[in-house]
Parts: sequence; C-alpha cells; structure tokens
Amino acid sequence: MTVYFIGAGPGDPELLTLKAARVIGACPVCLYAGSLVPAEVVACAPDGARVLDTAPMTLDDTHAEIVAAHARGEDVARVHSGDPSLYGAIAEQIRRLKDEGISYEIIPGVPAYAAAAAALGTELTVPEVAQSIVLTRMSMKSTGMPEGETLENFARTGATLAIHLGIRALREIERQLIPYYGIDCPVAVIYRASWPDQLIIRGTFADIREKVRAAKITRTALIMVGPALSDNHGFPDSALYDATKPHVLRPKVK
Repeated sequence: MTVYFIGAGPGDPELLTLKAARVIGACPVCLYAGSLVPAEVVACAPDGARVLDTAPMTLDDTHAEIVAAHARGEDVARVHSGDPSLYGAIAEQIRRLKDEGISYEIIPGVPAYAAAAAALGTELTVPEVAQSIVLTRMSMKSTGMPEGETLENFARTGATLAIHLGIRALREIERQLIPYYGIDCPVAVIYRASWPDQLIIRGTFADIREKVRAAKITRTALIMVGPALSDNHGFPDSALYDATKPHVLRPKVK
C-alpha cells in the first residue's frame, strides 16, 4: 500500500501529468483538496473509488482515512493543488506516515507560478534583468514566516517575486517593496491561473491596488513583481543560442 502525494497543477485538468492521471485512475481511495482542485481533476478515479473532498477535514480526519486504507491494503491518491512541494502541507502528513511505517511517493505537478507566467505570456528570467525567482508568501492568518524571510530581504536582490496568499495585503506589500523596486515597477495579479474564470490584472505599484479593488478579488490570486514583467526594457539575447559562443553540443563557432 502506498500513499501518492499528487500535484494536480494550477486548475486546468489538462495540466495534470500523465503519471498523475494514471495513478489517480488506479487508486481505490482519493483524497483531494477541493477548495483548490476542481472535481474534474479527480474524475478519472476508478468506479467505486472512495473520493473525498478534504477542504472541510482536519489533519486527523485525513490521516484516519489513510490509516483505514492502509489496513485494507488500498493505495491512496492524496491530491494537492499545484506542486505538492510548495505550500502543500505534506510535510506533517509525511511525518505521520513515517511514524507508522506507511510508504509514500510524491508525484510533482505544474506550480501556480508557472501557470501564471504562461498566462502572462512572459519569461521570468530575462538576461541581465532578472535571473532568479523567489517563491514566497504573506503570513496573514497562516503560519508565521521564519526570521529573515522578509519581503525586504528578498527585494534587495531585485529578483522576480511570486507572492502567494498576499492579495489582501497589497498595501503592506507596497510599503515593503516600493523602496527597492520603485513605484513604477511592473506588478501582475493572476486570479485562478488556468481556470475558466482566470483574470489577469497588470499595473505598477502606483495603481495595482486600485485595479484589484475594482475587480473585487480577495482570494486565490498570485502576485508577481519585478522588472522582468515589463515589455519596455531592452535586453541582450541569451548566450544559449549565440553563434559566437560554443558549448559542448555546439562546439564550432560561426
């Protein structure tokens, strides 16, 4: 018996990986985070499978389902949104599985920031503009952030920021980031990336909060910040395909 922690992707059922779909289709038990994972993603569960939305459940509740499945010798598909390694709350589940000797496997999924970049039609690592991406979040009502993991510290690098759980904290985000990125820095808010009701709001720190307020977005949105989001900067071509720069697979210089 194995518990499979499966990344469902950002929402579009077609972004579910082939392996994820195959495993969901073979597991007699499927526990999925229904607040962020559409039912269509787990529609491939086998006939007669025990399929439960874990949104109203506690950790004890979901673990009890896993223990019961283990006693029956039934594999479990534990389906999380995006990629389970990012804010998937799987660490505490894995800790319990290890304590009880229950085997598990992690199947990665398309993360929200990748779907957001696709929706924006942009690359997040632009030559000589930004070559790093910081995935972070705001505390709000969730677990506090570790000391040192502050927006100001990340902003000092000038990297592209992907901020989760921050749509209700835009004023605070502006306060912390404007001194480093400037008020004219590009900002994009992507609501429910890849879902049918996806909404993209572009702006700068000067106007993004007002635009978000007008759109009445209060949850399920990713905030992207950084100069890489701009269409107005010039940048050199990447060295990857530069004819004057040989590498092991293209040793000759033209």
